Amino acid sequence: MRILVSGAAGFIGYHLSERLLARGDALLGLDNLSSYYDVSLKQARLDRLTAKKGFEFTRTDLSDKAGMAKVFDSGRFDAVVNLAAQAGVRYSIENPHAYVEANLVGFTNVLEGARHHGAGHLVFASTSSVYGLNATLPLSETQNTDHPVSLYAATKKANEVMAHSYAHLFGVPSTGLRFFTVYGPWGRPDMALFKFTKAILADEPIQVFNEGRMVRDFTYVDDIVESIVRVIDRPPKPNPEWDAREPAAPTSSAPWRIYNIGNNQRVELMRYIHAIEEVLGKKAKLDLLPMQAGDVAATEADVSALEGLTGFRPKTPVEEGIPRFVAWYREYYRS
Repeated sequence: MRILVSGAAGFIGYHLSERLLARGDALLGLDNLSSYYDVSLKQARLDRLTAKKGFEFTRTDLSDKAGMAKVFDSGRFDAVVNLAAQAGVRYSIENPHAYVEANLVGFTNVLEGARHHGAGHLVFASTSSVYGLNATLPLSETQNTDHPVSLYAATKKANEVMAHSYAHLFGVPSTGLRFFTVYGPWGRPDMALFKFTKAILADEPIQVFNEGRMVRDFTYVDDIVESIVRVIDRPPKPNPEWDAREPAAPTSSAPWRIYNIGNNQRVELMRYIHAIEEVLGKKAKLDLLPMQAGDVAATEADVSALEGLTGFRPKTPVEEGIPRFVAWYREYYRS
């Protein structure tokens, strides 16, 4: 397959690109190498990819209409995987315009490219954050997502419905994937595991929000990638049983679907911290803080729909995933 992967120098994009190249796909990786976090880490990921056969790279911003048109003019893609976005719940409170440009304007350019050039399957990243104020666990794709608590989540919810409109109007097969707290080697410096590991090694306190009374469905990156690859190979078709009088939220009369990708386990934040301490052989100094704006207290994914489609269910426990991250961190940073 010839596949466009946007955000190829990002955390998930890098791992996905490695996996697709390993199975023999031809990839055009796209990234703008933004300064949201350490560009040298993005460049290091990219250097590993550009050394591999079958990988090409273009430094293009999703919000660049002319640049994106040029990317799609380069030839038809069998699949487009859109992982490029302005990430981060808390940063969306400080810099909302960055989310509008990347996640709304940028995604429109992706949709237009897929529409006019006939991409075989558009797969795009959504987030568990779309569930917002919904507190019924496990979180299912059938549940309401009309009450996001951050602009980041709102833009991702918008991506889902934007993709539906293009699937309905133009027949663009589209699948949205709601990721649940992804972690692993080559991870983002703004994520908890990276921050905690760095601080504990430096004998600095770690910020623990909601005084540690948080629950997350931590999902190891290899499980995310396995899920994405299986989804890529299964473009959606219109659901003949879909009833407009009783519309089922994650499916449609258009070729459009939404799936959760999570580890389907509730993990208390303190268990997560203890697992890091165990691997590092050091106790963390805790700075217990109140809940931050835009955050939610608990997440857990219902992945029965994903398993029904792909036959795969993420399963890596944090006691296995965290040591793999720490081993990478210590090698990469020589710490």
